[in-house]
Amino acid sequence: MKVLLAIDGSTGSQHVVQAAAARPWPTGTVVCVLSIVDMFKWEGLPTLIEDARRAAKAVVDDAVKELDHPGREIFSEVQLGFPKKAIVDFARDWKADLIMVGSRGQSALSRFFLGSVAQAVLRSASCSVEIVRPGHTAHASSSGMKILLATDGSECSAKSIDSFAKRPWPAGSKVKVISVRDLLVLENQTTISSPCPVYPEGLLNEILDDARKRADNAVAKAHTALSSARLKICPGPEIPVGDPRVILLDEAKAWGADLIVLGSHGRHGIDRLLIGSVSESVAMHAHCSVEVIR
Repeated sequence: MKVLLAIDGSTGSQHVVQAAAARPWPTGTVVCVLSIVDMFKWEGLPTLIEDARRAAKAVVDDAVKELDHPGREIFSEVQLGFPKKAIVDFARDWKADLIMVGSRGQSALSRFFLGSVAQAVLRSASCSVEIVRPGHTAHASSSGMKILLATDGSECSAKSIDSFAKRPWPAGSKVKVISVRDLLVLENQTTISSPCPVYPEGLLNEILDDARKRADNAVAKAHTALSSARLKICPGPEIPVGDPRVILLDEAKAWGADLIVLGSHGRHGIDRLLIGSVSESVAMHAHCSVEVIR
């Protein structure tokens, strides 16, 4: 497995290194600690660029020391560039399996105007991405993690669960599987739970029942895939109905999850803008770390 840690010396980046150090990784895993000297800040200032490069080198060297582990290959890289693009480009050229990046916790308004490196990497990377937030690193190696695994029964969810099940996780880790029956929004903006003159009640009940069966089946398949993993499977909630983004965030917070794991449907560009992305919304607004598996 090839894991790319994108760090910059911030507090958020320290959490990335701590999280990676606390995790068990498959035998033969290669870890690259990457720092991009942001040319937007230093362009045209060669002396300051060199100072920034030396500071970045010190940061990645410290991270390599913290991550040192028998059987794990670790190296570092410092480059000049624009982080939003350079991280994704490096991951693609290196053929990374997972990028771990920190979140600075910008508000929604700040992200809208300034952008977010984590959000840009999540949108553009062709591999899995984990946005790391503080919380589980202090106890992950001793008491395990609480992981909320989301599935909608789709092919991408099945592949993400299979990938998740094959990875080692800290001893004592618990996983809870959840599948949400998404509300059907009708053309007149009413929801399936509202009185609607367009569809007869019997048809609406049939749609809801079909959605429940699909969600039940998705959870059952996930439990089967996880049966061989060394994880304690906790009972999940009754199949909830509503907006998956809201329900996943609420469930993770109520359970005290350390990590949310979900698959990506791979929408890009205008599709994501118009339809929205459950994985991106959860990743950017969760209180805990979120891994989006591709």
